[in-house]
Amino acid sequence: MSATEGLPAGPGDPAAGPGEPTGGPGELPGGTPTPSGLLDLLGVAAVLLDAEGRIVLWSPQAEDLYGYTAAEALGQYAGTLLVDEEHWNLVLETFAEVMESGKSWGGTFPVRHKDGTARPVELRSMRLLDDRGDFYALGLATDASTLRAVERDVALSTRLISQSPIGLAMLDTDLRYVAVNPALERMHGIPAKDHLGRHYREIMTAAKFEVPEAAMREVLETGIPMVDQSTIVGRSPADPDHIHAWSISLYRLEDPQGRVLGVADLVVDVTDRYQAAREAAEARQRLALIADGSARIGTTLEVDQTARELAEVTVPEIADVATVDLLDSVLHEHRPASSSGPAVFRALAVKAAYPTEAVEAVDPPGQIAAFDAGRLATECVRTGRPILISRAGEEDLARMARDERAATLLARAGVHSHMLVPLIARGQILGFLGLSRARNPLSFTEDDLALAAELASRATVCIDNARSHQSVRNAAVTLQRSLLPDHPPRLPGLQIASRYRPAQATYEIGGDWYDVLPLEGDKTALVVGDVMGSGIDAAAAMGRLRTATRAFADLDLAPDQVLHHLDKITSRLEHYIATCLYVTYDPRRAECHIANAGHLPPALVRSGKPSELLHLPTGTPLGVGGTPFETTTFGIGPGDQLVLYTDGLVETRHHPIDERLEALRRLLDTPDRTLEETCDRLLRELRRPEDPDDVALLIARTQPFAPCG
Repeated sequence: MSATEGLPAGPGDPAAGPGEPTGGPGELPGGTPTPSGLLDLLGVAAVLLDAEGRIVLWSPQAEDLYGYTAAEALGQYAGTLLVDEEHWNLVLETFAEVMESGKSWGGTFPVRHKDGTARPVELRSMRLLDDRGDFYALGLATDASTLRAVERDVALSTRLISQSPIGLAMLDTDLRYVAVNPALERMHGIPAKDHLGRHYREIMTAAKFEVPEAAMREVLETGIPMVDQSTIVGRSPADPDHIHAWSISLYRLEDPQGRVLGVADLVVDVTDRYQAAREAAEARQRLALIADGSARIGTTLEVDQTARELAEVTVPEIADVATVDLLDSVLHEHRPASSSGPAVFRALAVKAAYPTEAVEAVDPPGQIAAFDAGRLATECVRTGRPILISRAGEEDLARMARDERAATLLARAGVHSHMLVPLIARGQILGFLGLSRARNPLSFTEDDLALAAELASRATVCIDNARSHQSVRNAAVTLQRSLLPDHPPRLPGLQIASRYRPAQATYEIGGDWYDVLPLEGDKTALVVGDVMGSGIDAAAAMGRLRTATRAFADLDLAPDQVLHHLDKITSRLEHYIATCLYVTYDPRRAECHIANAGHLPPALVRSGKPSELLHLPTGTPLGVGGTPFETTTFGIGPGDQLVLYTDGLVETRHHPIDERLEALRRLLDTPDRTLEETCDRLLRELRRPEDPDDVALLIARTQPFAPCG
């Protein structure tokens, strides 16, 4: 077994890892010695004198320093060879003192070079004793200017390292601390002596420091420095209550011969820079969220949808759970609000970033709940001020929840921070936005509250507009529904189905109408019309035309005459025109009589034949005036269908009208459907959410008719 077996691989061993030093002091026997870089830099010359002062040994470095070869110097008196005559007495006295007392001497001394110049050298002289009892004098010397430069570099390095605000550590090739400066002591909160000899990860134990450890090994292997490429954020024993950020730079250390000594670790506290960058990033994020909210909130004039949009914008960017609740008295103005006692809310939206019991603790959308005066929700809407709870305790959870069970669910879900923002529009408090954090470990801050308030403010305007619009729309729809007919219980020879749909995109009602009017002689009048415009005024104008149509129908006039009288009435309605189809069906003759005032053509579906659009004289819309209308007569058999509709069924912004009419005709070709199924299919296939117009649809199917009596 060799002397090195069983020992760990050391410097110079073939088994040593990459970047480890080879050779040097302490090298095991058999290695190749590597001279010290510092001694090579100083070029220390050695000269040995006998007791008489003659030169008996002369090193190669002495030849470099003094200029004389060994052949020229050996045997010569050193004083005569190397010292000017004026210094002989001082040299002889010093030489005698060293040889007699054995005390060493050192200092800077001018030595005469072979070229005749005087050169200052740093000299150390000492007495030596051999095994025969003879004394010798050894002189070690180096160029004084070179030595001074090295001393300045060392002094500067020492001062910089000890006084620098930058943390500095030197680690060997095994990443064990060799030196630590005071700045790094303060950063780590660990004395320098407790660093020395310990591995980097013994001091920097957090998992995040695996990254700089791997970087150190890479720098040792490649020699490529890493400058300010790794920023670590965390807490240190020196300041455990605050977050700090440190920028780490790494350099491989080598001696003048290129031997790898280890790695230098430079640590700069960049907490201020990190905080500034973080605050700037958060500000950009807040602005982006506000811009996103402006685009996503208020896409419709529907209160519930706007509330859902507000909740969706805030999760997960601000909160883990968001709720939007409105006062029930706001949604139902006939219900007065109470200024004391419980506040009654209707939940409109709930949004969570992940499945959580916190959702079970809040009211589901559509549910009405009363919160007593001690609850945070009641306090928020009664005072009109936002509420911020950075760290929610047991008492806070009890005030946040509607009851004890809900408070338990919030605690189990881990809710630790909460905000309530009042929804205020035009000076009226409509409700509140509630935000909670559970999985997100950060507490809500004043900045979070300001951001939530900004989003809530923008959303509240949209909610209030939607609420106002919905109130007006409800009144208009009520009027519209009151004006639309109920089907007569018995229509000779006819089966009827009808539909009315307000505009889906705006939930606006318009002036579309249909009517079914029993006439004398078992006849029936079918009417579909469209007053241009929307809202209550259009619905009112439609009601007047419908009333007039019924009156003229009772006179048993021909369809063109009915339209003629309606045209006169419409021309007296300020700013309104209308289109209209007026049809009378006579089951005794199996005939239809029809006149058109600027309306789209009806569709005729005959049993066993493809459907068709009737080509009729179009006529001008009602209210234009001065143009006669024309009645067209055609036969219609049992089972045939006549389909009357307004333009909202087929007109879109993106398709030609002929293409849409053809789509309607194809949909009517499907046989064996009930009239109700046909109505539903037409609305489902032809209507889109973005369609801006309302629709009236009337389908009549003829049946076998047997006259009574």
